[in-house]
Amino acid sequence: MAQQFELRYVRGHVEVYDEAGRFCFSADTMGEAQDELRELAA
Repeated sequence: MAQQFELRYVRGHVEVYDEAGRFCFSADTMGEAQDELRELAA
């Protein structure tokens, strides 16, 4: 089963949290965050 992530806009950037609510990383844009998530899944 694929891991779920939550992307949140926070003060002008995107923060990514795992399904347990733990912070994973931040990105400048939603697209950048999605690219990073695709790399993690590969």
